[in-house]
Amino acid sequence: MRTARSACPKGTPAMFIRDRLDVLFEDDAFVGLYPCDGKPGLSPGQLALVSVLQFAENLSDRAAADAVRTRIDWKYALGLELEDPGFDHSVLCEFRWKYALGLELEDPGFDHSVLCEFRARLAEQDGAADRLLQVMLDRLVEAGLLKAGGRQRTDATHVLAAVRTLSRLELVGETLRAALEELAEAAPAWLTPLIEPEWAKRYGRRVEIGKLAGGTAAVTARAEEFGRDGQKILTAAWAADTPPHPRLLPQVEILRQVWVHHYYWDTDGCLRWRDGHALPPASLRFDSPYDTDAHYCVKRDTAWSGYRTHFTETCDEQRP
Repeated sequence: MRTARSACPKGTPAMFIRDRLDVLFEDDAFVGLYPCDGKPGLSPGQLALVSVLQFAENLSDRAAADAVRTRIDWKYALGLELEDPGFDHSVLCEFRWKYALGLELEDPGFDHSVLCEFRARLAEQDGAADRLLQVMLDRLVEAGLLKAGGRQRTDATHVLAAVRTLSRLELVGETLRAALEELAEAAPAWLTPLIEPEWAKRYGRRVEIGKLAGGTAAVTARAEEFGRDGQKILTAAWAADTPPHPRLLPQVEILRQVWVHHYYWDTDGCLRWRDGHALPPASLRFDSPYDTDAHYCVKRDTAWSGYRTHFTETCDEQRP
């Protein structure tokens, strides 16, 4: 402790955590992650705190493990002796993965290449990350560092989807192409009798359509051509004698929904292209067959295809 104070007389955020919160994460909170037998493992409470410090300083796993070995303020926060050698950086990946999935810490590890997959899964897992956050919030409230009330402000900003911007005509064509690609891989024997000779040219590569000669009439004609081709697939997929597998494919379901959005049946039973004013709300339509969460959005003078995200921050200077 004296060494840490001498090296960092003004303190650091890591030291502040130890001074004000003592042991932030107790090992008892992680009992369910340990097996009943076997050799002792690393302290999960310390690993959880290292993960918090790592995030706060935007460090890689390797840099965080180095900080545990070399930084006095981190050793102070973790309650380690100066000569403690720390641990290999791969332990952090393993800890986060197993905590998110509820695995025992003695289970076999994994190759480093799964780290990207882990981060995606962690975002999808319910409960584990929230429990860590709740522990931190409770401790901060107990220490008087976080209080309810105060003035806050919330603002929304735009997030662009990582998809190609498509016109309505390109959207229906690319949606059909994506469905055909998936069916060709998942049910080739079922699809082959449905394919028409000109489809190879029409859907053999990604659909890119510039300005068509003939104006609105040409656009409508091309769209209804796409519509008839797509309807042929949908009719066959939902036929009584068709096994359920083709219609359960994700891209086939997206095809069905896009056709509902952009086409309608007239009184003569013909499939027609919807006028732009007769479309469902933008929040219900898809902007791409490859990301159905991306929608057309407008905020003031800004229009984009993607998502909205909201940020809330305090307006009181004396509150964190």
